[in-house]
Amino acid sequence: MKRTRARLSAGGLRELTRAEEEIMHVLWRLERAFVKDIVAQLPDPKPAYNTVSTIVRILQDKGFVGHTAYGKTHQYHPIVTKEAYSEFLMKGMVNNYFGGSLGRMVSFFVRQNDVSLQEFEALMAQVQGEITDETPAAGSTPAR
Repeated sequence: MKRTRARLSAGGLRELTRAEEEIMHVLWRLERAFVKDIVAQLPDPKPAYNTVSTIVRILQDKGFVGHTAYGKTHQYHPIVTKEAYSEFLMKGMVNNYFGGSLGRMVSFFVRQNDVSLQEFEALMAQVQGEITDETPAAGSTPAR
Protein backbone atom coordinates (compact mmCIF):
# COMPACT_ATOMS: atom_id res chain seq x y z
CA MET A 1 0.00 0.00 0.00
CA LYS A 2 1.49 3.31 -1.09
CA ARG A 3 0.11 6.72 -0.12
CA THR A 4 0.65 9.81 -2.17
CA ARG A 5 -0.44 13.36 -1.55
CA ALA A 6 -1.01 15.93 -4.23
CA ARG A 7 0.34 19.41 -3.63
CA LEU A 8 -1.51 22.65 -4.07
CA SER A 9 -0.22 24.88 -6.81
CA ALA A 10 1.96 27.81 -5.79
CA GLY A 11 -1.08 30.08 -6.24
CA GLY A 12 -3.17 28.11 -3.72
CA LEU A 13 -6.70 26.95 -4.39
CA ARG A 14 -8.37 27.28 -7.77
CA GLU A 15 -12.06 27.32 -8.59
CA LEU A 16 -13.41 23.93 -9.64
CA THR A 17 -15.62 23.12 -12.60
CA ARG A 18 -19.17 21.96 -11.86
CA ALA A 19 -18.20 18.31 -12.55
CA GLU A 20 -15.10 18.56 -10.33
CA GLU A 21 -17.13 20.13 -7.54
CA GLU A 22 -19.77 17.39 -7.78
CA ILE A 23 -17.08 14.73 -7.37
CA MET A 24 -15.49 16.61 -4.47
CA HIS A 25 -18.87 16.68 -2.69
CA VAL A 26 -18.99 12.88 -2.99
CA LEU A 27 -15.43 12.55 -1.66
CA TRP A 28 -16.10 14.95 1.22
CA ARG A 29 -19.15 12.87 2.15
CA LEU A 30 -17.47 9.44 1.80
CA GLU A 31 -13.99 10.56 2.98
CA ARG A 32 -12.32 7.70 1.03
CA ALA A 33 -13.54 6.10 -2.18
CA PHE A 34 -12.59 4.14 -5.26
CA VAL A 35 -13.79 5.49 -8.61
CA LYS A 36 -16.60 2.89 -8.69
CA ASP A 37 -17.83 4.19 -5.31
CA ILE A 38 -17.86 7.77 -6.62
CA VAL A 39 -19.79 6.74 -9.75
CA ALA A 40 -22.35 4.93 -7.57
CA GLN A 41 -23.00 8.13 -5.57
CA LEU A 42 -23.56 10.36 -8.60
CA PRO A 43 -27.10 11.06 -9.82
CA ASP A 44 -28.59 9.40 -12.89
CA PRO A 45 -27.73 9.45 -15.69
CA LYS A 46 -24.38 8.30 -14.30
CA PRO A 47 -21.24 9.41 -16.13
CA ALA A 48 -18.91 6.77 -17.54
CA TYR A 49 -16.34 5.24 -15.18
CA ASN A 50 -13.51 6.58 -17.39
CA THR A 51 -14.95 10.11 -17.25
CA VAL A 52 -15.04 10.08 -13.45
CA SER A 53 -11.55 8.55 -13.33
CA THR A 54 -10.21 11.36 -15.55
CA ILE A 55 -11.85 14.06 -13.42
CA VAL A 56 -10.45 12.51 -10.22
CA ARG A 57 -6.94 12.57 -11.74
CA ILE A 58 -7.44 16.23 -12.70
CA LEU A 59 -8.49 16.95 -9.09
CA GLN A 60 -5.34 15.19 -7.95
CA ASP A 61 -3.21 17.32 -10.29
CA LYS A 62 -4.93 20.44 -8.90
CA GLY A 63 -4.05 19.35 -5.36
CA PHE A 64 -7.56 18.63 -4.14
CA VAL A 65 -7.31 14.84 -3.98
CA GLY A 66 -4.70 12.32 -2.85
CA HIS A 67 -4.72 8.56 -3.19
CA THR A 68 -3.62 5.34 -1.59
CA ALA A 69 -2.43 2.74 -4.11
CA TYR A 70 -3.40 -0.90 -3.73
CA GLY A 71 -1.50 -2.44 -6.62
CA LYS A 72 -3.05 -0.93 -9.74
CA THR A 73 -6.14 0.27 -7.87
CA HIS A 74 -6.36 3.65 -6.18
CA GLN A 75 -8.50 4.76 -3.28
CA TYR A 76 -8.97 8.52 -3.33
CA HIS A 77 -9.41 10.96 -0.45
CA PRO A 78 -9.86 14.73 -0.25
CA ILE A 79 -6.84 16.82 0.70
CA VAL A 80 -8.66 20.14 0.61
CA THR A 81 -11.48 20.25 3.16
CA LYS A 82 -14.97 21.35 2.26
CA GLU A 83 -14.59 24.18 4.78
CA ALA A 84 -11.36 25.45 3.18
CA TYR A 85 -12.89 25.38 -0.30
CA SER A 86 -16.09 27.06 0.92
CA GLU A 87 -14.04 29.82 2.55
CA PHE A 88 -12.04 30.29 -0.67
CA LEU A 89 -15.23 30.53 -2.78
CA MET A 90 -16.99 32.91 -0.40
CA LYS A 91 -13.99 35.24 -0.12
CA GLY A 92 -13.80 35.29 -3.91
CA MET A 93 -17.52 36.06 -4.17
CA VAL A 94 -17.31 38.89 -1.64
CA ASN A 95 -14.24 40.36 -3.37
CA ASN A 96 -15.40 39.89 -6.97
CA TYR A 97 -19.08 40.81 -6.66
CA PHE A 98 -19.36 43.00 -3.56
CA GLY A 99 -16.14 45.03 -3.60
CA GLY A 100 -14.77 43.14 -0.61
CA SER A 101 -17.67 44.29 1.56
CA LEU A 102 -19.39 41.61 3.60
CA GLY A 103 -22.06 44.18 4.48
CA ARG A 104 -22.91 44.69 0.80
CA MET A 105 -23.20 40.93 0.34
CA VAL A 106 -25.52 40.53 3.33
CA SER A 107 -27.60 43.51 2.16
CA PHE A 108 -27.88 41.95 -1.31
CA PHE A 109 -29.11 38.61 0.05
CA VAL A 110 -31.52 40.30 2.46
CA ARG A 111 -33.06 42.25 -0.44
CA GLN A 112 -33.09 39.30 -2.85
CA ASN A 113 -34.72 36.96 -0.35
CA ASP A 114 -37.20 39.51 1.04
CA VAL A 115 -35.97 38.90 4.60
CA SER A 116 -38.20 40.44 7.28
CA LEU A 117 -36.79 42.53 10.10
CA GLN A 118 -37.64 39.72 12.53
CA GLU A 119 -35.76 37.14 10.40
CA PHE A 120 -32.81 39.51 10.07
CA GLU A 121 -32.67 40.08 13.83
CA ALA A 122 -32.77 36.31 14.44
CA LEU A 123 -29.92 35.88 11.97
CA MET A 124 -27.89 38.60 13.68
CA ALA A 125 -28.47 36.95 17.08
CA GLN A 126 -27.28 33.62 15.65
CA VAL A 127 -24.12 35.24 14.24
CA GLN A 128 -23.50 37.06 17.51
CA GLY A 129 -23.84 33.77 19.40
CA GLU A 130 -21.34 32.07 17.09
CA ILE A 131 -18.87 34.95 17.48
CA THR A 132 -19.26 34.80 21.26
CA ASP A 133 -18.71 31.01 21.24
CA GLU A 134 -15.46 31.43 19.25
CA THR A 135 -14.05 34.21 21.45
CA PRO A 136 -11.76 32.79 24.19
CA ALA A 137 -12.67 33.63 27.78
CA ALA A 138 -10.63 36.36 29.49
CA GLY A 139 -7.29 35.02 30.66
CA SER A 140 -7.47 31.86 28.56
CA THR A 141 -5.45 31.11 25.47
CA PRO A 142 -7.03 29.79 22.28
CA ALA A 143 -6.50 26.10 21.54
CA ARG A 144 -4.04 25.35 18.78
